Amino acid sequence: MTGPDSVAVLASGGVDSAILVAEQANRGHVVHPVYVRFGLAWEHAEEAHLRRFLDALGGLSVEPLAVIELPVADVYGPHWSVSGTDVPDEATADDAVYLPGRNLLLLAKTCVWCARQGVNRIVLGTLLGNPFADSSPKFFSGVASLSTFALGHDLHVETPFAHLTKAEVLELGRALPLEHTFSCIAPVGADHCGRCNKCAERRKGFADAGVDDRTHYALG
Repeated sequence: MTGPDSVAVLASGGVDSAILVAEQANRGHVVHPVYVRFGLAWEHAEEAHLRRFLDALGGLSVEPLAVIELPVADVYGPHWSVSGTDVPDEATADDAVYLPGRNLLLLAKTCVWCARQGVNRIVLGTLLGNPFADSSPKFFSGVASLSTFALGHDLHVETPFAHLTKAEVLELGRALPLEHTFSCIAPVGADHCGRCNKCAERRKGFADAGVDDRTHYALG
């Protein structure tokens, strides 16, 4: 179902985008969660968690998950996100986990999907302090303007959490089934590894927010 209250949420399965799905639905919007499959090493576990999270929401106006296929192995080559080797661990800086052009790739096909579905708003869970150029207001407004021109369909790209830290977003979502969210880039089976850069960020976020972390970490 689409209409003036419809919104596409780019949902990776992590805490930020998962909470954003619920937040947009609680505001009365008809939410279309969109998951883009890049062919990255952790996506099987990530998508499974996202589907469990969406199933657990219950009662909110959330449409079935839309899945968009966009393999990146041909352009990423032997990048750690595809190969699963030399994954940045808890001691690495945040820029070590940057995925080249991630938001550009996420939005390119999603904009076309929205035009086809009659959806005018796309929202992402970008947080305060994100240092990358493809997470800047200039980038998002540029993509929206270019896509509107190219597709002949009015599109807006929004980042409602851009003024919030991860701890503040977790506080917003403390009542949600956050155990079904997924942040790991080196999963052990279906579980968080507990040692990668993103697991460390997740642990810190929960601790800073004072929110019970019900995540099962395989290591530690």
